[in-house]
Amino acid sequence: MGFHDPRLLPSSKLELRLNRQLSAYTKADPPPSRVGPATANMLTLAFFFLLRPGEYAHTSNPDSSPFRLQDVHLLVGCRSLPHLHCPQHELYATTFACLEFTSQKNGVRGELIGLGHSGNPAFCPIASLVNRIIHLQTHNAPQMTPLYSYHTGSGWAAITSSILTTTLRQAVTAIGHNFGLSPHEISARSLRSSGAMALLCGNVDTDRIRLLGRWHSDEMLHYLHVQAFPVVATIASTMLTHGNFTLIPNTPH
Repeated sequence: MGFHDPRLLPSSKLELRLNRQLSAYTKADPPPSRVGPATANMLTLAFFFLLRPGEYAHTSNPDSSPFRLQDVHLLVGCRSLPHLHCPQHELYATTFACLEFTSQKNGVRGELIGLGHSGNPAFCPIASLVNRIIHLQTHNAPQMTPLYSYHTGSGWAAITSSILTTTLRQAVTAIGHNFGLSPHEISARSLRSSGAMALLCGNVDTDRIRLLGRWHSDEMLHYLHVQAFPVVATIASTMLTHGNFTLIPNTPH
């Protein structure tokens, strides 16, 4: 419109305070090319392994116990891979991946919990663990490095629970209305219950769900939703089919 830009000095340079503020924003924002893959990997691991937020994301909780690079175990068939040192092409051959519990909640120290391939290369626990290992290995990360760490090019940063919550809510904003979901209902904590519900809808028995999620009681039931369509869709027909029975005659006296 011909008016002077109020952000600029007479020299046409950006006003000093604004320049510093924008510079601070730039430093605070993680590089999208690096944080994106790491975010996707941690979302995937949280879902498939039924993890708690402090196990897969940086949180303010001082008692959180994240899984670290040294807590990963990879196998090709029955052969264990030395994942801290082996070449990338061998990592891609992994057929089974485990996380080892050290000080995580409700976990037995030294116990391993593992998963195979999901069948979807873009959403697979093995692929996500291999991607994390390769990234950390490339930047010479120590064995104690949490899996949620990523290198920015100038130093290490962490995937936080707020980053994951923001990512999930963006997805729900885009497609959640198709599934009866609203962004405010979703957070990083939703991944644990989502994984449990996926198992329940797949007719996995509750004992196996409890084992994977390390629930020692019926607390797991608080995470499950009885209104999920796959859970209740066949109940009426099942009741009708199995409600047709004949009593065994009593033994005559």
